[in-house]
Amino acid sequence: MDGTAFAAQSGSSLTMRKQRIRYSRLADILVRQNKMSRAQLDVVLREMKLSGDTLISTLIKQNIFSIDEITQLISRSYGRPIVDLDRIQILENLTTISQDVMHRNKALPIKRLGNMLTLAVADPYDISALDEMAFISGCQIDLVIVAEEQLLRHLDKMDTAADYLGDVIADMDAKNREVIDTVEVEFDEHMLTVETEAAPVVKLVNLILLDAIKRGASDIHLEPYEKVLRTRYRIDGVLHEIMRPPIKLRDEIVSRLKILARLDISERRLPQDGRIKLRLSRSKTVDFRVSVLPTLFGEKVVLRLLDPASLQLDMTKLGYEDSCLKRLKNAIHQSYGMVLVTGPTGSGKTVSLYSAVAELNQPGVNISTAEDPVEFNFMGINQVNINAAIGLDFPTVLRSFLRQDPDVILIGEIRDYDTAAIGIKAAMTGHLVLATLHTNDAPSTMNRLINMGIESFLVGSAVNLVSAQRLARQNCVECAESVVVPVEALIDAGVSQAEIADYKPMQGKGCPVCNDTGYKGRTGIYQVMPVFDEIRNAVYAGKNADEIGEIAIAHGVKTLRMAALEKVKTGEISLAECLRVTVAD
Repeated sequence: MDGTAFAAQSGSSLTMRKQRIRYSRLADILVRQNKMSRAQLDVVLREMKLSGDTLISTLIKQNIFSIDEITQLISRSYGRPIVDLDRIQILENLTTISQDVMHRNKALPIKRLGNMLTLAVADPYDISALDEMAFISGCQIDLVIVAEEQLLRHLDKMDTAADYLGDVIADMDAKNREVIDTVEVEFDEHMLTVETEAAPVVKLVNLILLDAIKRGASDIHLEPYEKVLRTRYRIDGVLHEIMRPPIKLRDEIVSRLKILARLDISERRLPQDGRIKLRLSRSKTVDFRVSVLPTLFGEKVVLRLLDPASLQLDMTKLGYEDSCLKRLKNAIHQSYGMVLVTGPTGSGKTVSLYSAVAELNQPGVNISTAEDPVEFNFMGINQVNINAAIGLDFPTVLRSFLRQDPDVILIGEIRDYDTAAIGIKAAMTGHLVLATLHTNDAPSTMNRLINMGIESFLVGSAVNLVSAQRLARQNCVECAESVVVPVEALIDAGVSQAEIADYKPMQGKGCPVCNDTGYKGRTGIYQVMPVFDEIRNAVYAGKNADEIGEIAIAHGVKTLRMAALEKVKTGEISLAECLRVTVAD
């Protein structure tokens, strides 16, 4: 007998039997622990039968227990931890259990490891419900406790992309397979919800977008291979595979995304870039920056999620050490000169620049930015979107800026000699210039500008400060614990023998809050290097990056590895994460 037949055969008699067991077990616990008298319990049971509510819900409504009190009591008596479902990522496709069965048993699968299925429940004493979940899933059951109100809310919100994937595939034989076009430039959540009834591919694409927002992803990757179409989300800087839609959906999914991004669906040989704006509510919008790239087995699509609500513009919350933050603020409050933020793609350079611009954004300051593309809009800042196809490139825009009476100029990225030369010129003629550059660390930035063709005396004179950065995953605060790291490993990482005793490395062991990864959120690792007179003279003399780096260290500038090790010392990141994002000095 399969799981569906089992559930059907049980029917209403099973539900009644389950309720009788549930109430007698949980009620007996409350009486035996002297949490309420038998007379009180009789009153509650009568009220429960009249209202049709659960025992837990009735106890709360009767003001006998608060939500937290009854949840804590159940957790202590059953010996299982409490989990906050609002703070964890719940993976889809964990089991074949239907949503109806989950609702009936008031149990939500939140993690699966091999044959062990973790269920979030409000009442762990409902033995028959757990037996049914174990039978249908074919797994052993591990329990965590949640507040009943929160559990029911999450059960009602389970309509995500992965839940609908089976329905979408089943609908593919229907006639309504065409992609639905729309003349709207901006889409809203209601529109996407309505469109899920239109066509299976439309339904799948819309739900992928909404699901990525729900999970807090920064990027969506749709990757075609010979026999597989893989969908991955980047969460906290690491890619996670979410689903594998049938390969036959490849072209239709790509076409749907192109339509939403206002791209040419007939062009499949050349890369294309576009944008999708999704309105979630009257006050909240999310932009998707779309990049389409032809590959061997079809077009790969990457969508970068740009959520203004998640943009952190407070410089004190980006992970800067106090001394680094003081140096950076001092540099951006200079009336002229160049401040450079360097690092690889995805290292948070744009956020750092935006936070600096936000601090400078005052009514008496004229700020202009040249970006490719503009990622977030700011009131009080004149932002220009670069469009090289029509001749609106960085040099052209920067020349125009110099005729617009600017105080502060932001350059999205210095890519060539012309852009660098105009930026240097602006920095030396009374303007503050903020820009990004792709280099490995702060000292090598000076040589990079010289390699572009800028004279060394101009580089040394114009640049006030260089800040190199990386993003590292933070240890999950809920499950981080001290770990034993061999002394040799610390020494190899760069810790001096004298400092080893100060290190108490931490590592997240994995829990439902961090989806069993041990990491939750990211923090910045920074090397903030002011251009001291000695560094300026070294640039004039043509010194290499290593020599400039030694001068910087002598002035108290920490390398990226040193900065990362400081966060290892405080337990904010793990030693493994330190080694992953930085290189040895």
